[in-house]
Amino acid sequence: MISIRQRKGVKTTEVSEDYAAQEANVKLENKLPSGCTTRRLWKLLSFMVGGTIALCIGLLTSVYLATLHENDLWFSNIKEVEREISFRTECGLYYSYYKQMLQAPTLMQGFHGLIYDNKTESMRTINLLQRMNIYQEVFLSILYRVLPIQKYLEPVYFYIYTLFGLQAIYVTALYITSWLLSGTWLSGLLAAFWYVTNRIDTTRVEFTIPLRENWALPFFAIQIAAITYFLRPNLQPLSERLTLLAIFISTFLFSLTWQFNQFMMLMQALVLFTLDSLDMLPAVKKNLKTGSFLNRLGKLLLHLFAVLCLTLFLNNIIKKLLNLKSDEHIFKFLKAKFGFGATRDFDANLYLCEEAFGLLPFNTFGRLSDTLLFYAYIFVLSITVMAALAVAFHNLSDSARQQSTGQMGKCTIILKPETAYNLIHTILFGFLALSTMRMKYLWTSHMCVFASFGLCSPEIWELLLKSIHLYNPKRICIMRYSVPILILLYLCYKFWPGMMDELSELREFYDPDTVELMDWINSHTPRKAVFAGSMQLLAGVKLCTGRTLTNHPHYEDNSLRERTKAVYQIYAKRSPEDVHALLRSFGTDYVILEDSICYERRHQRGCRLRDLLDIANGHMMDGPGENDPDLKLAGHPRFCEEIKRNLPPYTAYFTRVFQNKTFHVYKLLRNK
Repeated sequence: MISIRQRKGVKTTEVSEDYAAQEANVKLENKLPSGCTTRRLWKLLSFMVGGTIALCIGLLTSVYLATLHENDLWFSNIKEVEREISFRTECGLYYSYYKQMLQAPTLMQGFHGLIYDNKTESMRTINLLQRMNIYQEVFLSILYRVLPIQKYLEPVYFYIYTLFGLQAIYVTALYITSWLLSGTWLSGLLAAFWYVTNRIDTTRVEFTIPLRENWALPFFAIQIAAITYFLRPNLQPLSERLTLLAIFISTFLFSLTWQFNQFMMLMQALVLFTLDSLDMLPAVKKNLKTGSFLNRLGKLLLHLFAVLCLTLFLNNIIKKLLNLKSDEHIFKFLKAKFGFGATRDFDANLYLCEEAFGLLPFNTFGRLSDTLLFYAYIFVLSITVMAALAVAFHNLSDSARQQSTGQMGKCTIILKPETAYNLIHTILFGFLALSTMRMKYLWTSHMCVFASFGLCSPEIWELLLKSIHLYNPKRICIMRYSVPILILLYLCYKFWPGMMDELSELREFYDPDTVELMDWINSHTPRKAVFAGSMQLLAGVKLCTGRTLTNHPHYEDNSLRERTKAVYQIYAKRSPEDVHALLRSFGTDYVILEDSICYERRHQRGCRLRDLLDIANGHMMDGPGENDPDLKLAGHPRFCEEIKRNLPPYTAYFTRVFQNKTFHVYKLLRNK
């Protein structure tokens, strides 16, 4: 066990009165050279100050997280094998390919080893660049070999410092998005402060460094910031082209670095489709934006139904033509999760029983409330939702007569396109996070942006003060600056001492049993030996020893999922003959049994790995409690328990060659 010592505007007759007034003000200012010069100088100074703060706070966040990682593990002092073990589960698998590229004699041999890999999955040659999102590891390994830094920086530090550097980009992108929405960099500063003080719920980079989301989310934040800027009206052609380039590059990099990118891209498409359908974005063709309210609403619903049906149809056709089954476990999981029937599918239940894929714990809101983030978010969200509903109703109910005469129905509420875009985004993120805890990091980081924008937005305060008949331009100015400053002072007062205590607390990585196992594998087994065991442990075996695996944690391939279920029969009620035959079918030489899985107590009955296997095999579960009536008693005892008794039926197929308090390694006898 391990212990610790964020569209272009087009020509249209529907131009809001606010934008027309803004253009008139600009023309008036152009006639006043002195006032215009002063305004430009002030904007330039504000931009320089805000930009400098953005860069500084991004770098400080990066250094802060890197220091926490060092203090938590004493990373600079522990052995190399301990550093590698600290990259737990799939993190170790991803880092192993970076290590593999660096150890290759030449880059070409390194590429060949990744394209024709036969060590990640035994008895199978796979293209890792096609199967996994490891382009970032390949790029970093090339960069490390090319740059003259080998004498000054160890490979592992080059890797982790890159990830912590991306956190600086992430925070800076969140800062810029909030700044763009509110018009003041004070909003970006508050967003960054909230991100750091809610670190437990906004990021987990310091203890899962190589995780794909830590690579991808900074690029996703850049994309959101670029789209937010792109949706501003009256962009200059050069600015528009540069913004489109930023959107393209960030989207491309995001898609390369995360296997779940398609779900995020689907959300982006839903956001833009919703905004366009509700006439919150300018459109070249307004096929949905003519007729009476009921007529337009009917067209909208029909369009939505057609898009969904076409999407599902194309999805099924393409998967059948290409025989794609990589995502079917996700649909089984979602079907069972949202109550569309219980399932005995092993893969779906494996996700359902993991806390990360469960509902968002209620104590999350308590932590977010301690920093006032959740209260501010609900305040801003409520006002913007009401404004969005009013604008959407006005847009949909706008008559054909008004459009034909070029008139615009008067609407006292104005919702900027970029604000509407981020509003729909945060709502979708919220539903995703509430249903699946692992996705909360998308929502909580955007929550920081949205809440800080609202508190610094003149439009939000104008709507609020008008609704309570206290509207005054001076009051708006006072509120949009005083409230964020007071919150910043509160955050510094309450959380600065705790952050300093965190930075001064020194602990050490401590996992002697796993270290002993890896050392034994390195010194007592052949380099070409094939190991079977749990997905999480085998990722560490691949990284620390380079041995061949039967299965691994990258669970996005159907054949790999079937193989994993077969290997996991070592924790089911199966005969030694069956287990031996299954393991030998994958070329297994050694199998590693873990007491923490065999005698698992972390999950409740029905969610322990052995229970999932029993249910999938049609066997009754162990211990007190109910079983489905069609489940039967198994004809054999549990393999992982019985093999330790060294009875003849087991010693005829397996020989124990290593054990400690946590692990038991058995060698498979080939003559059987």
